[in-house]
Amino acid sequence: MEEQNEPAQSEPETHGQDAHATTAPHQRRKRYGGKNPRRFEDKYKEHGADAETLAKVLAAGKTPAGTHRPIMVAEILAVLAPKPGDVAADCTLGYGGHARELLAKIVPGGKLLGLDADPVELPKTEARLRALGFDETVFTAHRSNFAGLPQVLAAQNLAGADLILADLGVSSMQIDDPARGFSVKLDGPLDMRMNPQRGQPAAAVLQKIKTEALAELLAAAADEPHAAELATALAGKSFTTTLQLAHAIRAALPRLGREDAELTARRVFQALRIAVNDEFSALETFLRNLPQCLNPGGRVAILTFHSGEDRRVKKSFEANHVNGLYADIAREVRRPTPAEQNANPRSSPAKLRWAVRAKE
Repeated sequence: MEEQNEPAQSEPETHGQDAHATTAPHQRRKRYGGKNPRRFEDKYKEHGADAETLAKVLAAGKTPAGTHRPIMVAEILAVLAPKPGDVAADCTLGYGGHARELLAKIVPGGKLLGLDADPVELPKTEARLRALGFDETVFTAHRSNFAGLPQVLAAQNLAGADLILADLGVSSMQIDDPARGFSVKLDGPLDMRMNPQRGQPAAAVLQKIKTEALAELLAAAADEPHAAELATALAGKSFTTTLQLAHAIRAALPRLGREDAELTARRVFQALRIAVNDEFSALETFLRNLPQCLNPGGRVAILTFHSGEDRRVKKSFEANHVNGLYADIAREVRRPTPAEQNANPRSSPAKLRWAVRAKE
């Protein structure tokens, strides 16, 4: 047929002036804008693990884009006392910083179960730990939040774990990525779901919630002193982006100074995140099942980042100590050292509590 003799239309000429007409112009990568590019997407040197850039960012007390700095590592290792052969569970795997330190202590012979509900970050962390040499005989990754620990243990044919860690903070990879909708400073969709494939985004929750329910949430999940005023201004309203909500929060309390307004906005975002991900319910389920997930003499360490979490952990540990399930518990919370808080300001709110399962 005649058309078989014609040149294919999808194959451009590669000689003479026609090549310039059909070849897309070379796209240069956007120049790294100054010392501190503001946009998450522009920080390609940090995303690309440029060693010199990462060192400078860390030295400035900041977290490189797309990464997370594990908090209170030395204190957690001291509390959990990992040793070769232990079975460990990191119930909030995140970037894998704590898991990496635990894995180094429990080999040979040990195994770590890594749980995380985030389908975006979990495969990246699994690949990162595999690259360090931790194969499936030593480390397994499970897409589950911490409330699912009993099911994960059962699936691995394990009666319990010798060490359990739960870091209840939001990972920097989630906070810093505008597309995830956690940040009060960066514009993005008002989402806040740890697992973007499940549940309703924050925008939908805020649009449906009643004024009284929002006031109760802000007080219970963020200790917000202006809960009633903010609930009146925000409940049932439609906000599609993080900055829209942040502006509305500030507008609702015009008498506040800039610093107080910023703290208020962060508290509102925190409370919404807790509601979106049903965090208190998951934490209560985790704490209720925790003693049965620990082997006799097993140890647990939990990092909390606000009073609502810490109260629940403290009460659970105290109750199970009284009834004999825990042989010992933390009498006081441990906090990051001043040096760590200075080097990593995001560690400042952290509180560490621990418990030891009774041997009988």
